[in-house]
Amino acid sequence: MSVKHPPKAQKVPKELIIHDDVRVDDYYWLNDKENKDVISYLEAENEYYQTITDHTKDFQEDLFQEMKGRIKEDDSSVPYKLNDYWYSTRYVIGGEYPLYSRFKNNLDTEEEIMFNCNDMAKGYDYFSLGGIAISPNNKMAAFGVDTVSRRQYTLQIKNLETGAVLDDKIENTTGGGVWANDNKTLFYTRKDPVTLRSDKIYKHKLGTPTSEDVLIFHEKDDTFSTFIYRTKSKKYLVIGSFSTLTSEFQILSTDTPDEEFQIFSPRERGLEYTIFHYEDSFYILTNKDKAENFKLMRTSEDKTSSEYWQEFISHRKDVLLEDIDIFKEYYVLSERENGLNRIRIVRWDGSEEYYLPFKSETYTAYVGSNPDFDTEVLRYSYNSMSTPSSVIDFNMRTKTKEIKKEQQVLGGLFNKVNYKEERLWATARDGEKIPMSIVYRKDAVLDENTPILQYAYGSYGSTIDPYFSTVRLSLLDRGFVFAITHIRGGEYLGRRWYETGKLLKKKNTFTDFIDCSKYLIEQQMTSNKHLYAMGGSAGGLLMGAIINMQPDIYNGVIAAVPFVDVVTTMLDDSIPLTTGEYDEWGNPNEKVYYDYMKSYSPYDNVVAQEYPNMLVTTGLHDSQVQYFEPAKWVAKLRELKKDDHVLLLNTNMEAGHGGASGRFESLREVAKEYAFLLDLEGKIA
Repeated sequence: MSVKHPPKAQKVPKELIIHDDVRVDDYYWLNDKENKDVISYLEAENEYYQTITDHTKDFQEDLFQEMKGRIKEDDSSVPYKLNDYWYSTRYVIGGEYPLYSRFKNNLDTEEEIMFNCNDMAKGYDYFSLGGIAISPNNKMAAFGVDTVSRRQYTLQIKNLETGAVLDDKIENTTGGGVWANDNKTLFYTRKDPVTLRSDKIYKHKLGTPTSEDVLIFHEKDDTFSTFIYRTKSKKYLVIGSFSTLTSEFQILSTDTPDEEFQIFSPRERGLEYTIFHYEDSFYILTNKDKAENFKLMRTSEDKTSSEYWQEFISHRKDVLLEDIDIFKEYYVLSERENGLNRIRIVRWDGSEEYYLPFKSETYTAYVGSNPDFDTEVLRYSYNSMSTPSSVIDFNMRTKTKEIKKEQQVLGGLFNKVNYKEERLWATARDGEKIPMSIVYRKDAVLDENTPILQYAYGSYGSTIDPYFSTVRLSLLDRGFVFAITHIRGGEYLGRRWYETGKLLKKKNTFTDFIDCSKYLIEQQMTSNKHLYAMGGSAGGLLMGAIINMQPDIYNGVIAAVPFVDVVTTMLDDSIPLTTGEYDEWGNPNEKVYYDYMKSYSPYDNVVAQEYPNMLVTTGLHDSQVQYFEPAKWVAKLRELKKDDHVLLLNTNMEAGHGGASGRFESLREVAKEYAFLLDLEGKIA
C-alpha cells in the first residue's frame, strides 16, 4: 500500500473535568454532525480511503461477486406453523430484501404475500422491516419500518384481507406490537427520542386516533429499558423491565386488555428472572439465591412473588442454563457446558429425559422457532465452522429427525471435508484457560508465515459460538486461518466467564485476547507479521484496547463501529444506551469506575508509538456507537502514531450500526474488509 497524505482534523481543545481530573479532548467538535465542517472531514476521510484502496477496487468487486455467488438468491426459510397458518420468508433473484408470506392450513394452498420488502424499500438508501405481529384472528398485521438506520421504527397496521395499510402511524417505536385477544387492542413500546431508551408501553385501539393512545407503563429508572410480549400459552400479556443485573415483569390476561397489569415479582437489585407460562403455573429462569449459572423455579398463577417460588431444576456449578422452550407434553432446556451447547428434552410427567447427541469437538446447536405449543416436534439448528447450517425437525416422542433444510453453498467448489476445525486452549497470564475455535483448509501449512484473523467480542455476556460462514470461505481459500477467541466478558464458559470480564475486571477481556494472540505465535502457527485482529462495537473497544497495550503483535486490525471513547460517552447520559450500561462498564460519575475506565479507554490512551495497519468503519446514523467515537479516535491516532502504516476511516453516510441493509449490499462492506487484509498479505490477484 502506498502512503499519501491523510486528512488532518482541526484541533479545538475542550477541557472535560470531573473528580478534579482534567482531560483535554482536541476533537470533541466532531460530535456535531449538523456542523458542515464535520461532514467535510468525514467526506475527506472517505476520499482518502478511496485513494489508498483504489488499486483494490477490481479485487473488491471480484470478492463481492465470489461471495454473492455462493449464496442461493431465491432462497427461503423453512415454514413454521402458527394459528392455522404456515409462515415463510423468501428471496427472489435480483432482490435485496425478503418477501414475507403465509399459507392457510397447509403449504399446498395459495401463497399470500404479506410484505414485499423490495417494493417497500424503493426510494430509500436504507430499509428495515421489523416486528411483524399477526392478530389472533389472522386478519391484521402490525409491522415497523426504519428507513434511517437508528432503530426508530414507525409502527403501522395492515389489513391482510384487503391489503390496505391503515392510516394509523406511530413514530419512534421498537418496531413490534402485541395483540390482545379482542383483535383490536395493540400494545407497543416507544423510545425516548434523545437517548433511544425503550421506556414507555402504550395501548392503541383500532379505529381511534394514535393521539388517544393510552400510556400503560413508564419505566422511569433510566438504567432500565422495557418491552412487551405474549406468552406462548397465549394466556398472558407480559411487560418486562430489565437492566444489566436486574429484571421485573408485569402480567395481564390477554382476554382483559383494559384491566391493570399486575407486578409478577418486584425488582430486587441483582435478581434476574424470566418467566414462562404452562397450564396453571409459571416457570422462572433465575439467578435467585446466588444461582450464578441460573436455575429453574416454579410458582402458581396466583402466587407469583419470589417468596413463593419453588425449585424445579437446581443450580449447577458447571452448567449454564440459558433458556427453556415449553410444549404441551415436553419442555426443552438449552444448556451450555464447557462452552458447548446442549439441548435437553424432558417429558412433563417425568417419565423420560435425554440430550440430543452432538459429537463434534466444536459446534453450534440451538433451538429454533417453535411457536406452536401443541406439537411433539422440536425444531433446532446445527452448524459448525466447517459444516453449513441445517434446520432439523426432531420428533421428541419417536426420537426421529428430519432435515428440513441444509444451507447450500453454490459455486461447486465447497466441500466440508477440505476444512479442519478444532478447539485450542491458551493459558492467560492469571492462569485461566482461554478457548479458541479455529478453522482452516486442511492443505494449509501452519507456520510463522500463515495469516490468521483473530476475532472476538467479549462483552454483555454475549457468546460468539463457532458458526459456519459462506463469506469466510473467501479468506480460508486464500490461506487464512480464522479464529474465534472465547474471551472473558462473554458467557462461553458460564456466567462466571462474564462476571470476570466486566466492570472492574474488564481488562481481563483485553489481556485474554492478547494472550491468545501470543499463544498462536508461540505455537508457530503465525507471527506478528501475519496476525490480524477484528472486532465490532464493544469488540471494537477490544481492538482499541489491544493496540494500545500490545501494538507490536498485529500486522493489521479491523475495528468496526468501535466503542472507543468510553469515558466521555459513559459520562453523557443523553447518548443512546449510556445509562442502561452502568452495570456493564461502571458509572464514571463514581471515581473508582472513572479511574478504571480511563485506564483502558482506547481514545484516552492513544500514545506516541507505532500502531498496526488499521481499517476503521462507522455509520453516520449509528444509534449504538455514535459515528464521532471512531472519527475522533482516528484523528487522534493520526496525530500521535509514530509509523507509516495505513490508517483508514470509512464512514457509510447512509447507514447505522449494522451497516448496509440490503442482503447483498452488505457483502460489499465485507469485501472492503477482506480486501484490506488480503492486500496486506500480498494476496490480491
